[in-house]
Amino acid sequence: MSIGNSPEDDRPSIGRVLQQARIAAGLTVEEVSSSTRVRMPIVHAIEEDDFSRCGGDVYARGHIRMLARAVGVDPGPLIADFDAEHGGGPEPTPVAPLFEAERIRSEPRRPNWTAAMVAAIVAVVGFVGFTIFNGEDEGAGPAQVAEGSTPDRTTPDPTTSEPADPKPAPSESAIAAAPLDKVTVRLSATEGRSWISAKDHNGRLLFDGLLAEGETKTFQDKERVDLVLGDAGAIDLFVNGKKVDDQFESGQVERLSYTKGDPEVG
Repeated sequence: MSIGNSPEDDRPSIGRVLQQARIAAGLTVEEVSSSTRVRMPIVHAIEEDDFSRCGGDVYARGHIRMLARAVGVDPGPLIADFDAEHGGGPEPTPVAPLFEAERIRSEPRRPNWTAAMVAAIVAVVGFVGFTIFNGEDEGAGPAQVAEGSTPDRTTPDPTTSEPADPKPAPSESAIAAAPLDKVTVRLSATEGRSWISAKDHNGRLLFDGLLAEGETKTFQDKERVDLVLGDAGAIDLFVNGKKVDDQFESGQVERLSYTKGDPEVG
């Protein structure tokens, strides 16, 4: 029996569907491999319903998704056939809530910086106003009150000297302000698209899907984040506020784990 065939009907197998769609689209195996970054031997194997070269069910699902989209086929039914043949896949229900929860937790950094800057400006304005008002009560000349910025010309009172103008440090990116008590991982597809998978320290799936070129995903966990990158060469990786400078090759599959502190590949 071909892998992907349903025992209840004569539907073509997963590999046959992908092969027929590729031929109908006028694409060669080399062209599909180039657009998806899935190596040609793996494309050939999948079209022959041989998923043993994918490196496991998780990778097989990712390859099926990428190949289906490249040849214009809906990957949903193919993934369902694959899961039925291989005992089911990861639970889809908690993926969106878990990822949304992590995304919502990671994004309030920017408003916090803005609130801090506003509070600092309000404090400075209040202090300057109090100083000017105090100088007026003590009989400072009209010129002094009007100018406000030069109260030290005629009075030695240190309370009326010009306050230092605090200049808030320029705000950094949200990833640079990652909390010390959590693991923060950001993935950006800058060199093409790549299938990615992310799990928390309990093994719960945070995300499993294709990251299109130009897209960014951020994940957080209190202890550890485990990653699988289908095409590590297409990804810019930031961990706990620092960019990971490992030079991954195009099409290279990487399994990575990160904990709190300086990024270290697990």
